[in-house]
Amino acid sequence: MTEGMERLGEPIGFTGEGDGGRRARRAVRERAAKVFADETLLDDVELMTAEGVANAILHGSGLISVTIATDGRRLHVEVSDDGPAQSDPDGPPRLDHGRGLTVIDALADEWGLDQTPHRTRLWFIIDGRRPSATV
Repeated sequence: MTEGMERLGEPIGFTGEGDGGRRARRAVRERAAKVFADETLLDDVELMTAEGVANAILHGSGLISVTIATDGRRLHVEVSDDGPAQSDPDGPPRLDHGRGLTVIDALADEWGLDQTPHRTRLWFIIDGRRPSATV
């Protein structure tokens, strides 16, 4: 978690089975609404969370955890799992095969992906002070 930020609620834990991803996405949006009133920012947070969770379900293993934190102006969302779902733990780290990381790169103010054979952690930060995009 980013220094100076306070966690918003307990981490959301689930497996790739069932509706855990949908529940996590909704919970993140609800918690983000305590920080941001801008619906566009909330849409962005929800979309990035959905992409991160989808990657964890598709490419990860074990328990998936989503943690949300804020310092009152920025929101930090982290999606982690127990590592790449591959038979060779010494193999190359997983790569995003869809649009997930591209979406996060376009929408987040900051983001990162940390991978080891036993853990994958994707995080992003949204700054609520940035100007809203005009459509």
